[in-house]
Amino acid sequence: MSGHSKWATIKRAKGVADVKRGKIFSKLAKEISSAAKRGGSDPDSNPTLRAAIEKAHSYNMPKENIERATATASSAQALEESVYEGYGPMGTAFMVKVLTDNKNRTLSEIRRIFENHGGKLGEAGSAAYVFTDPNNPTFMVPVTDPDSARKVLNLAEALDDQDDAQEVYSNFDIPSELLTQLES
Repeated sequence: MSGHSKWATIKRAKGVADVKRGKIFSKLAKEISSAAKRGGSDPDSNPTLRAAIEKAHSYNMPKENIERATATASSAQALEESVYEGYGPMGTAFMVKVLTDNKNRTLSEIRRIFENHGGKLGEAGSAAYVFTDPNNPTFMVPVTDPDSARKVLNLAEALDDQDDAQEVYSNFDIPSELLTQLES
């Protein structure tokens, strides 16, 4: 029940949604800018750029933002792609693909996220063997304890919320009954 100020309730909900949307748009803009820098600003001759623009359209990113990201690719700072690997609670492996303008800052932020959530950032190649196909890990780690499941999910969410992180892969498997229990 909103009480007498329905606007205050709407404003809070809209603020949260706008923050999430802004993070997604900034990630998409970096991806578009990087693709345009690597292969040119014409989507017809650059399939990576075309895929990035289609992805932006699927998230309802405004046309002006897409054009601005494409146009600033030539004047933008050099964006670098990196992959960080690490292990979270219960030995779950994580692989984080990032697109950043400052590798040292991003590395320290990713390391801090792992340490704050009971994990450890690994050396290059330490978890890559699990992700020969990132969408289908070699083996899955079953997480059946509610506390451990909450820790693993919090780590995955924190890594995904990091500004430079483009994609986060993991090999944990939480039973659907436990996921339902955690959501309520």
